[in-house]
Amino acid sequence: MRRLDRYVVRYFLQAYFYCIIGFTSIWFIFDVSDNISTFLDQRISRLLILQYYLTQVPQILVILLPVALLLALLFTLGRMSRSNEIVSMLTAGVSLPRVIAPLLFIGLLTTAGSTALNYSLAPHGEYARKRLLEDPQSRRQQLGLTAQIFRNRTDNRTWFIQQFFPGENVFQTVHVVQQDANDNIVRNYIATRALYHPEMHAWEFQQTKVVDYDEAGNITNTVPYIESLVITDWSETPFRLSSANVRAEHLSVPELRDYLQFNADFPVTLLAPFATHLEYRLALPWTCLVVTLVAAPLGVGYSRRGILSSVAAAILLVFAMNFATHLFLALGEGSRISALAAAWTPNLIFGVIGLVLLYYRATNREPPQLGFLRTGALTAR
Repeated sequence: MRRLDRYVVRYFLQAYFYCIIGFTSIWFIFDVSDNISTFLDQRISRLLILQYYLTQVPQILVILLPVALLLALLFTLGRMSRSNEIVSMLTAGVSLPRVIAPLLFIGLLTTAGSTALNYSLAPHGEYARKRLLEDPQSRRQQLGLTAQIFRNRTDNRTWFIQQFFPGENVFQTVHVVQQDANDNIVRNYIATRALYHPEMHAWEFQQTKVVDYDEAGNITNTVPYIESLVITDWSETPFRLSSANVRAEHLSVPELRDYLQFNADFPVTLLAPFATHLEYRLALPWTCLVVTLVAAPLGVGYSRRGILSSVAAAILLVFAMNFATHLFLALGEGSRISALAAAWTPNLIFGVIGLVLLYYRATNREPPQLGFLRTGALTAR
């Protein structure tokens, strides 16, 4: 790394870490203020409180990292511009893209870190909040599912479950109806308890009654009582049985892929939120690089007035990108546009805007829109 790169990176990282620590501290203070009464009333242990905040940090970082990048870039480059350091570098023959190249690299590293956090840890933050902060007894009642129905259209099986808890492998009072290709019932399984053994991918039905039927619906055979019946060739899993009650925004990338794979026979409108959030999980971290592309050229100014207008433009563009992200996400969840377009279009639009701004700044020209706004302001005066 050249001495110039080390100089730019050192100034930037100092501001960057201050922003991350500052924003995280503000969030922590407000969250403690909101939940302190819950901690005291329910006498939640310090270990559980620590566990709660550890589960929340990845989700908070994914949200805060683009904002911290924006402010750190504007502060660092604005400070270097006011002290004429940028002008000195350009006079020495260093191009503007070369000056901000290490900052773009840090933006890419931040994107990689945000991708790792958003892959599995961040999506589980809100679900972990409910599980860790609510009273243990009421938590089990709220998160436990009763009268659950699951239809396996691929294997022509319908499950009726009296009660089970997501994340567990025990199901109470299970009734499974097996049909043939013509939707005729061929067998019924009625069990007081069902267990799933993940190591064998097998279902164990306890105290089970099995009833067979012919095509006319007549009973052909009945086994009134089986202490333990093990079935190893069924594709259902506990996650798949509870998938009808999950929300797309709480699922990690592997869970979203499993949901789309196991429930591929669902209507497109029901799968749209999950397909959209799968792409969104992968696209959201790239917001960090897009913010870097937008903020870096606008953070460079050759006059105090130019710096202020560029900072305002950068903040407005990032807020516009945030609005566009949520708008396209809603359109994707509603199956109005494809999941790929819903997740990646805002990044592509504002990424191109960032490259255009970098081109104009590198050639020492004002972007057309900013020049138009400046001309209008002068005319108004």
